[in-house]
Amino acid sequence: MSITKEKALQLYEKMCTIREFEELVKKEYLAGNLPGFVHLYIGEEAVASGICGALEECDYIESTHRGHGHCIAKGADLNRMMAEIYGKKTGLCKGKGGSMHIADFEVGMLGANGVVGGGYNLAAGAALANSKILHNQKVSVVFFGDGASNRGTFHEAANVSSAWKLPIIFVNENNGWASTTPYQTTTAVENISDYAAAYHMPAKIVSGKNVFEVYRAAAEAVERARKGEGPTFIEAKTFRVEGHFVRDAEKYRTREYVAEEQKKNDPFAEFERIVLQPNEEVDEVITKEELSAIHQKSHEKVLAAQKFALESPVPDPEEYLDDVYC
Repeated sequence: MSITKEKALQLYEKMCTIREFEELVKKEYLAGNLPGFVHLYIGEEAVASGICGALEECDYIESTHRGHGHCIAKGADLNRMMAEIYGKKTGLCKGKGGSMHIADFEVGMLGANGVVGGGYNLAAGAALANSKILHNQKVSVVFFGDGASNRGTFHEAANVSSAWKLPIIFVNENNGWASTTPYQTTTAVENISDYAAAYHMPAKIVSGKNVFEVYRAAAEAVERARKGEGPTFIEAKTFRVEGHFVRDAEKYRTREYVAEEQKKNDPFAEFERIVLQPNEEVDEVITKEELSAIHQKSHEKVLAAQKFALESPVPDPEEYLDDVYC
């Protein structure tokens, strides 16, 4: 079924905001203006936008070290998110978490995670609490990369989630690279979603450049989870445009290869290809002028967030040990 033009534009705005945010963060990091480490989500915008577009604010997500896109798609406060990356007191974690440890519980964003595969059991725990203890219909989503699929925590969480029919969605962002290693060299299966069969979990492969395809798969999985039918595995075939981290020398792949794959997997080009003419995805054609206006709106929001961050104070030295578990 086609979705409304309004919903399509909402998805596009999330994609644009993620791209604008990441490009500014990259620029600022290269200029030496940001502390810590930065892993960018450029090229994968349709995955987070499509998945989170099918969720309610009360639902939960668990992210990864490449988590900016997930945060924005779930509705994290953009100003406080930018302030967190700048290490400012007004940040979502008071400037103490930085890029890899952003969380915004108010919108169900349970946290980015610097530990590869660290989010599985946290998301499963949230799903367990909601379904078996609190008895509500909230859904949990855990995002993870192709490299993280080989961690033992995945198999633990997948097994218990299926055995107890937990309302959780496993979203594998297969961007082709586990840090510097192509996933085919360390993974025996052709598709990572093949793992789901071992746990009697339904799985679906979607194009990570097509936000509508991702959204529809997520909507089906959410409906299934809310009905108490258990977990779903979604594998989104996408592409990591940037290196593993900003300033990655990328000696493991050529720029020609990256440029070719980027062109083939561009979610913005795919969106425009679909919506600028009559189509089955959206109930009304969208114009180039409407898309340009959304780009500009997203650009201005990100600049406003940067201004907020730059004008915010750094944490007071005496507060450095506050909020630390002893």
